[in-house]
Amino acid sequence: MTATPFVHLHVHTEFSLLDSTVRIPDLMQHCVTDGMPAIAMTDLNNLFGMVKFYKQAAAAGIKPIIGVDLRITNDDEPERPFHLVLLCQNTVGYRNLARLVSRCYLEGQVRGEPRARQGDGADLARASSIRSVARTAVGRVHRQAGQGHRSRRP
Repeated sequence: MTATPFVHLHVHTEFSLLDSTVRIPDLMQHCVTDGMPAIAMTDLNNLFGMVKFYKQAAAAGIKPIIGVDLRITNDDEPERPFHLVLLCQNTVGYRNLARLVSRCYLEGQVRGEPRARQGDGADLARASSIRSVARTAVGRVHRQAGQGHRSRRP
């Protein structure tokens, strides 16, 4: 029986400007060495490295999965945004995601950082072309759990 290959679905690269130092060529080499058939690039609030990532992954025989780690405005605590990881399922998903990220830069900046409004990412995640991988509710739910309160599932 062969083991199911591992695939990272949440990787920040050098294009997550203040968050990662992972260079795409090095990442592809590690994927080849470790026998990973695919990998997802989910940089923080941007798709800047998508072309480089896609070309190098395809050249290495690795399926590129395009995504973004999106910050979403938390109306209760503006200093602590929510995070939502979105992955494109197909070309339509990529177009929708690019539209959302562009809208965040044009309309949703909070102190120079692009953010989606609550509902933007959720609407896209419900679409058949984009999948939500993970979400982190950094705010009321985690604070209550840390204080011994019983928290409800978000």
